[in-house]
Amino acid sequence: MRIFLSTDMEGTAGVVDWSQCRGPGQEYEYYRGQLQAEVNAAIDGAMAAGGTDFLVNDSHSTMQNLRPDELHGRASYLSGKHKPLYMMEGLDESYDAAFFISYHGSAGSTGSVLHHTYNPRAIAEVRLNGSITGEAGINALVALAHGVPVVLISGDRVTIDEAQPFCPDIESVVVKDSISHNAAKSVHPEVARELIHHGARRALARLSDIRPPSITLPAELTVRFHSRAFAELACALRNVERREDKVVALRNDDPLQLYRTFIATVLLSRGVSE
Repeated sequence: MRIFLSTDMEGTAGVVDWSQCRGPGQEYEYYRGQLQAEVNAAIDGAMAAGGTDFLVNDSHSTMQNLRPDELHGRASYLSGKHKPLYMMEGLDESYDAAFFISYHGSAGSTGSVLHHTYNPRAIAEVRLNGSITGEAGINALVALAHGVPVVLISGDRVTIDEAQPFCPDIESVVVKDSISHNAAKSVHPEVARELIHHGARRALARLSDIRPPSITLPAELTVRFHSRAFAELACALRNVERREDKVVALRNDDPLQLYRTFIATVLLSRGVSE
């Protein structure tokens, strides 16, 4: 049983500030260890349910946050920036299930700690088929393209609520409840790991009942930017049209191509904003 894990960091129990998930610094070093422990808990739970092969895609910031020799299950480790499929690089039809570990709420949600969508400097909101979505919903497009069910997601409660319209069968693990953009009530790290471990076991135990993401095709992503300059730039891409001064729409009947176009807009916006 092959498992693909896409890992962010803002959804880790205890993380409430950018300094805790961006290095260098003692705070970052501590919380990258907490992220590693949560990833390993997911792998351990999956192994207990029959998982045999694991690929961990480190998808946060510089995408080199984990220590490969400390990954459980002899997991393969995909790291480094500029992956063509970004947070979903490495996923294909050979995988039986996908886990989203330490995910966070969207830019359009004011109720999730450290909420953003891919590029917080440029993107104000993303909607998928009219519904506000975070990175989990966007990334589910790739899972849909390959027919792989997203079976587990961990993070705060807002993250789970935003993902469920697109992944209604997921096993959800809430490790913290957000209070504001920079405050949250987290469970103890040991409890977080226990919850994730048991969540992974439950998810794979009912794998046959979990469907691939539920996203109507052709699908449309509407992206609201902070500045009209980003919207103008995005319109240089194929299958992108201007809807409002700062809003563009991406539409495609191929979910993988739609995701690729979105990633292209993200990379363009990073080039301008940075």
